[in-house]
Amino acid sequence: MDTGMLVRLGAVVFVALVITATAIEMTRKGEAPAPHLAGPPGRAEPDPLREELHRCALLGEAGGRDPGCLAAWAQNRARFLSPKASNRQEAPEP
Repeated sequence: MDTGMLVRLGAVVFVALVITATAIEMTRKGEAPAPHLAGPPGRAEPDPLREELHRCALLGEAGGRDPGCLAAWAQNRARFLSPKASNRQEAPEP
């Protein structure tokens, strides 16, 4: 046999294996994947800071002049950017 014939035969066998594997995978009966939930299904108490930030986002450019929005943004920055007290205690001393 020449090389061209072996290459064609290999390609046919490969395609047949791919079709067989696809058919087996499509007929397989398995568990349905669990739906991905972004957060808890329901909250007991609403977050007032989150609601205020949402209100400020709806204000658009006027939110930059609103004192309530400025206070909410400052509180949000402090919540995420300030070092936590527990982290300061766990840091190794030099």
